[in-house]
Amino acid sequence: MFRIGNRSLRFVMAKYKPDLCGTLALGSIACFSRYEQKPDTRLRRTSSQLVRDFECFSIKRLSHMESGRYKFWTIPNALCVGRIIVTPIIGYFVIQHDFSVAFGLFALAGMTDMLDGLIARNIPGQKSLFGSVLDPISDKLLVSVMFITMSYVALIPWQLTAVVLLRDLCLIVGGFYKRYKNLEPPYTFKRFFNPEVSSMQVVPTRMSKVNTVFQLSVIASSLAISVFNPGEIWTSVSSGLCWATAFTTIYSGLQYMGGEALRKI
Repeated sequence: MFRIGNRSLRFVMAKYKPDLCGTLALGSIACFSRYEQKPDTRLRRTSSQLVRDFECFSIKRLSHMESGRYKFWTIPNALCVGRIIVTPIIGYFVIQHDFSVAFGLFALAGMTDMLDGLIARNIPGQKSLFGSVLDPISDKLLVSVMFITMSYVALIPWQLTAVVLLRDLCLIVGGFYKRYKNLEPPYTFKRFFNPEVSSMQVVPTRMSKVNTVFQLSVIASSLAISVFNPGEIWTSVSSGLCWATAFTTIYSGLQYMGGEALRKI
C-alpha cells in the first residue's frame, strides 16, 4: 500500500507545484504512518489492560483464599462432617429403642452445632462459603432422621414430621431454582455446583433460628421423656412444643421461599 502511495505522490509532484507536492507528500506519509501505528498502539493498550485485569483478579482471588472463604477443611466444617456421620447412628439407636444412648449422642451433636458456630464467628479464617451451606445441610439431615425415626417408634406425631419434611423439600427445590436463576450462561453441571460462580450464601432468618430451637427441643424433650419418665406435665410441654414447631416451620419456610435467606456475594 505504501508503494502505491509513493507512485501517486510522484504523479502529483510531476503535475503540481513543488511546495504543494511537498505538503501533499508529507500529509500522505503522515496519514499512512498513523494508519500503520494505530493497530499496534491499540494492541499495546489492550495488552496493558489485560495485565492490569489479571493482576486485580489475582489479588482478589488471593485475598479470598487467605480469608478462608473457599476453604473446605476448617474446624467448623470438620464438626459438620462429624455430625453427618453420627446422624444415622443416632437413628439406629432410636429404632432399637435404646433411647438413652440416642439421647446422649443427640446432645453431643447439638453441642458440636453450637461449637462450630462460635468458632466460625470468632476465629479468623474459619468462616467459609462451604460452611454456610454445609452447616444447614448437616442440621437438616440430623433433624430429618430424628423426626422420621422417632415417628416410627411413636415418639413424635407423623403429622409434624410431614410438615417438617415438606418444608425442607420445598427449600431444596427452591434453592436449586434460585441458583439456576442467578447463574449466568453457559449452564453446565460443573458451573452450577461451583461456589465461585455467581455465589449465593445461605443466611438463616431469625424465625428460622427460632424454628431450629423448637425442632431440637421437641426431639430432646421426647427422648428425655422416654429415658427419665418425668410425668404428665412434661408430656403437655412436649405437646406445646410440637404446635410451636409446626407454626415456626411453616412461617420460616415461607420466608426462605421468598428469598429472604439468600444473599448474592
